[in-house]
Formats: sequence, structure tokens, C-alpha cells
Amino acid sequence: MPVGLIALALGGFGIGLTEFVIAGLLTDVAADLGVTIPVAGYLVSGYALAVVFGALFLTAASTRLPAKTALLGLMVLFIIGNLLSALSPNYAVMMAGRVVAALAHGAFFGIGAVLATNLVAPEKKAGAISIMFAGLTSANVLGVPLGTFLGQQFGWRSTFWAITAIGIIAFVGIAALVPAADPSAEQATGNLRAELRAFRRPQVWFSIAMTVLVFGGMFGAFIYIEPLLTQVSGFGTGAVPWLLVLFGVGLFVGNMLGGKLADRALAPTLIALMAGLTVVMVLFAVFAHVPFLAATGLLLMGFFGFATVPGLQMRVLGYASDAPTMASSANIAAFNLGNTLGVYLGGLTIAAGLGFVSPLVVGSLLSGAGLVVMLVATSRARRSDAAERGVSEAIVAS
Repeated sequence: MPVGLIALALGGFGIGLTEFVIAGLLTDVAADLGVTIPVAGYLVSGYALAVVFGALFLTAASTRLPAKTALLGLMVLFIIGNLLSALSPNYAVMMAGRVVAALAHGAFFGIGAVLATNLVAPEKKAGAISIMFAGLTSANVLGVPLGTFLGQQFGWRSTFWAITAIGIIAFVGIAALVPAADPSAEQATGNLRAELRAFRRPQVWFSIAMTVLVFGGMFGAFIYIEPLLTQVSGFGTGAVPWLLVLFGVGLFVGNMLGGKLADRALAPTLIALMAGLTVVMVLFAVFAHVPFLAATGLLLMGFFGFATVPGLQMRVLGYASDAPTMASSANIAAFNLGNTLGVYLGGLTIAAGLGFVSPLVVGSLLSGAGLVVMLVATSRARRSDAAERGVSEAIVAS
């Protein structure tokens, strides 16, 4: 395996850790910065909105730059943002740090995929991209629990110092180990106007809407999971990192199995997984006060939530295959727009006094709405395919 892929995966690991680790530190961050837990949750919303902006606009702006140069610039933003978070004297500076770090997120994966494929033979390109994205998955399986444990032992700021160090190591690794992309490959992926034309297709927008709703439902529930586990399920704070490991296991297995199932039958797989996620969150909300069932619900929520990710990514790329860079970045933007929506609505229900179980109810409604969009989109796609077959048969008959 080319060592450059390890550097890219490390960058993905740091970015994933930055986004998700705050879920295990929310109570400590809120107390230290003097804000309520719902207001602390907006640190996730601010991050997610900045990812949307960066994924769309920084990716577009970077199409004229060499891929490696653009990626190194994004890593600088990532390092500065986490440094600000670690040093933040108040909530406003913390939010600013989150926003700066988030700008690198979406564009990093869109541009990094170009560099990853340049490191291997043509028949191994998909594997190279999966290795780079494995850093993001590993951040959830291992990084978030370890980051939570570090924050509990040495203060939540220590976690952001560690992430800053990871960013610096990734920057050095990318600079030293990742060669510049072939100019002809960069030209092939750098036609912004051609890529934007793919967004005229309704099915692309259906796919993006599903991503917003389904991932928003899951993540909106997940970000408030720490106070739910400690104040509703009755777990001690020391158990939270291990419960997050359980969530990470569900995430990892779901991501792997969901990809294999989606390769075989994309639409039925997505329909089944969205329905499963909706049911799991409803049951989780009902039985959250039972520790064993709460732990089981967390595992299954991770499984069903992230099992949809490969299929959702495949669907948007399938309908925008001529716009891979922007389509990939747009779907990452959609994931984070969903994060914003879910966290905001979950925070509203908590602030309204509905309790820490209420984000699970909101999440089930959002994922259920995503299922409805999927059913409508699938029906329209079938009618369109049938119409095209009818036209073809008529031409042959004539």
C-alpha cells in the first residue's frame, strides 16, 4: 500500500474526530464555557454549516489549483481551527475555531480522492479511495471513544490539542509522501461548469434530500447521546467512552455490510435500512431508561444509520457520474446540512423541556421522511425507465 494513502487516511481520521468527538464531551464543554447543553450542541451545527459551505465553495474554488496544493491549504485551515478550539477562552472563540476547522472537511475528501487514485494502478482506484475514507470511519470506531476518555481525564481541551497534533502530522505526511496529481487527471476533474450541469437532474436532488433527512435524524439523536446515557439510562460518565465504542462497532459493521448489500440491490437496501433506522430510534426512545436496551439501541442506531451511507453515496454518484468531485462534495455537504437540522431540532425539544429522549423522536421523524422521499424517488425512476424502454421499443418497431 502506498505510504501516501496512510497520510491521507490520517487527515481523514483527524477531520472525522473533530466533527464527532464533541458528542462525548458535550456536558464538560457546556459547563466550562458557561452555556446550556443545547447551546453547546450548536457547536456541532456551526461546524456542519461550515462543512456545507466549504464542500461546495472551496471545492469549486480549488478546481483551478493543483490538487496537492489545495489539500495542504485545507489542512492548514484544519490545524488553525482546532488550535483556536483548544485555546478558546469563551463560546464565541470556540465556535470560530469549529467553523474554521470545518471549512476543510468536505473539500478535503473531494480533492483527496483525486490524489488517492493517482497513487495506485487504475484497477485499484476504488480501493484507494476506500482506504482514505477508512480514516473517517476509524475516527468513529476508535477516535471518538479515545478522545472522550482523554477529555475526561485531562479536560476537554486536551482532546483538541491532540487533534491539532494529528493535523500537523497529516500535513507533513501529505507534503512528504503524496506526489502531485498528474496534470491531465486534474484537468479531467477540474471542469466546474461541466460538473454543475449534473445538478439539473431531479434524481440527484432526491438523493441529496435523502442524505439530509436520514443522516440528520441519526446524527441529531447521536449528538445528545451523552446526557441521555448518563441522565436517562443511568450509566456513569466512565461508561460513556465504552458505549461510544459500541456505537462505533455498529457504525463500522453497518458501513461495511451496507456497502455490500447496496452493490447487490441499491434501492431495496436503502428502503430497508431507512425503515430499520426509523423503527430502532422509536424503540430506543421508548426503552431508553433500561440500560441494556439503551446500549442495544445505540449499537443498532450506529449500524442502521451508517449502513445507509455507502448506498446514499452510490446513488448520488450514479445519477451524477459525470460530476464525481462536485457530487461527492455535495453529498458530504448534505450529510452536514442534515447534522445541522437534526442537532437544531433536537436542541429545540430539549430546551422546550421535553427531555433528552426527545432528539430520538425527532430523529425517527426525519429518517421516516427520508424513507418517504426514497419511495417517491424510486417510483419516479421506475416510471422514467419504463417510459424510456417504451420509446426504444417504438423506435425498433418502426
